[in-house]
Amino acid sequence: MLITKYGHACVRLEEGDRVLVIDPGTLTGAEALEGATAVLVTHEHDDHIDVDMLKAARAANPALTVHTHLALAEALGEGVTGVAVGETFAAAGFTVSAVGGKHAEIVDGLPGCPNIGFVVDGVYHPGDSLFVPSETVETLLVPASGPWLKTGEAVEFVRAVRPARAFPVHDAHHSEVGRRNFDGWLAGAGGTDYARIPLGGSVEL
Repeated sequence: MLITKYGHACVRLEEGDRVLVIDPGTLTGAEALEGATAVLVTHEHDDHIDVDMLKAARAANPALTVHTHLALAEALGEGVTGVAVGETFAAAGFTVSAVGGKHAEIVDGLPGCPNIGFVVDGVYHPGDSLFVPSETVETLLVPASGPWLKTGEAVEFVRAVRPARAFPVHDAHHSEVGRRNFDGWLAGAGGTDYARIPLGGSVEL
């Protein structure tokens, strides 16, 4: 499986002619969706879904499937499939488990919206959550920044999930200094094989 890192929270998984994109938001270029056969969206915040970009991609390719949590699927309308926590389904030929269910708290119970993490053939994208799934995780896409996260929590999250490897996502808020600091902590204290995929770069799993 080839994994490619796009802007902020977006990654693209490819195996043969199967192409699955997770969380193509407004900080991601439209090239992430080129040739995609399925899209997974963890929640409705615009750094995870660019509604206009997704509509354009679906207009260009009516066969493109979209899966997200039930409330967002209803809001997006026809052709979007709602999935519930605990459900396992197929997307672009990959096996996907929906886990978690709630966005991490920032303050005062906010934002209080649904958030579904996805485990895709051993690759876990948690969205804006630090939910630890029961499913086996070989590759963890660990959130690196955001108003709901501190570095120590990211370290503890990696330790709890215990993946074979971890790559950072959700990192557009970081400066270069912030990225180096985060990478140093995760590489030194996370207890797994940790590396950063450059923006637009790919890794073969």
